Amino acid sequence: MDIQHLVDRLEELFNESRPIWLTHSVLVNEDRFLDLIDQMRVSIPEEVKKAQQLLAQRDRILAQAQEEANRTLSLAREKSDQFVERDAIVSAAQARAEQIVAQGRVEAEATKRDADDYVLETLTRLEVEMDRSLTQVRNGIRALQNDKQHA
Repeated sequence: MDIQHLVDRLEELFNESRPIWLTHSVLVNEDRFLDLIDQMRVSIPEEVKKAQQLLAQRDRILAQAQEEANRTLSLAREKSDQFVERDAIVSAAQARAEQIVAQGRVEAEATKRDADDYVLETLTRLEVEMDRSLTQVRNGIRALQNDKQHA
């Protein structure tokens, strides 16, 4: 489940709670509140899994690019061994192989940057949502403690 959806449900639970007259406190359904917290705990690893999947995809693309480059270099070496007298062909194959390797590195680096940006954005958003939820929980605890002291 999406953490944003769970935070919205937590806020909805807060908004549905009954105010305690003449205080800034509210009564919250404990079972629903704890259920939402449990769902958040389960959901957070899902967000992290998504980030890890993106990193794995990035690594797979890097490996594929390296494999393609190695294959191209190997083919170029084989051809150059077969056609030593054809220096121009060997030079062209080496240049093409280097071009493919360079292009693969550029694409891999771009994918890595995109993946890192996505992971950073996702984790930053998650941190903000968790901070907001933690603040709401702390405010609720503080309000209940104040009510308890004044009662």
